[in-house]
Amino acid sequence: MSNPFDFTGKVVFVSGGTSGINLGIAHAFASRGAKVAVISRSQDKVDAAVNELKNYGGEVIGFSADVRDYAKIKETLTKTHEQFGLIDILVSGAAGNFPAPAMGMSANGFKSVVDIDLQGTFHVFHSAFEFLTKPGACLINISAPQAYNPMELQIHVCAAKAGVDMITRVAAMEWGAMGIRVNSVAPGPIDDTEGMKRLAASKEARQLVIDSVPLARYGTKQEIADVCLWLASPMASYVTGVILPVDGGWSLGGTSVSSAGMKKALLSKGI
Repeated sequence: MSNPFDFTGKVVFVSGGTSGINLGIAHAFASRGAKVAVISRSQDKVDAAVNELKNYGGEVIGFSADVRDYAKIKETLTKTHEQFGLIDILVSGAAGNFPAPAMGMSANGFKSVVDIDLQGTFHVFHSAFEFLTKPGACLINISAPQAYNPMELQIHVCAAKAGVDMITRVAAMEWGAMGIRVNSVAPGPIDDTEGMKRLAASKEARQLVIDSVPLARYGTKQEIADVCLWLASPMASYVTGVILPVDGGWSLGGTSVSSAGMKKALLSKGI
């Protein structure tokens, strides 16, 4: 039996793929032979990520692009197709976040997160559609527990990620007949990420979050990447429209656990 996690020759596009969880996902596919394209707003981050990913010996390209700019996203996907061919795996992971109460953020602050997370996801999906392998393409949204667990100080993220998960479900329904699978991965508290550094910056705040996770630890970027590898593999060929929590059981307690732990962590920062 061939290795289901051999992605040699497959084309992978990762938005937000120059840092954090998304860079970890790009590493996972590059290390298994895929041709990888990454985008983010910062050209410096793009250059650094491309240099890292090239260490695996495969083909890597990167572009500086803001997911809020539809024309630019279309341009990067067109260039990816021109250089690599049809896109087999697309990961939409660009996101924004900052902790604030509903009445403590500006309308522009709310709009910024919704535009990056929700509108950005639509831009990536819509722009990529004509370049997807049909049948066989796998699309993965990087969501968050805030999509289904309301959390105080996260009204913008809750709204945006709930919308992202609905994009996942509707696209899975509309594109399934063409052999395109669409799923969401919802990471819980993941170590060494910008998000958790902001949301639980102190040792005390970190412990508060850990105490709210049934597995009693942070997850790793590799654990998220491994789930994405599985979803993109033949082993998940009948899986579509799924919102998959990868959070150590963090969301099992609902708002009473995850939101309370996060709120305490945020309040410990004086927010």
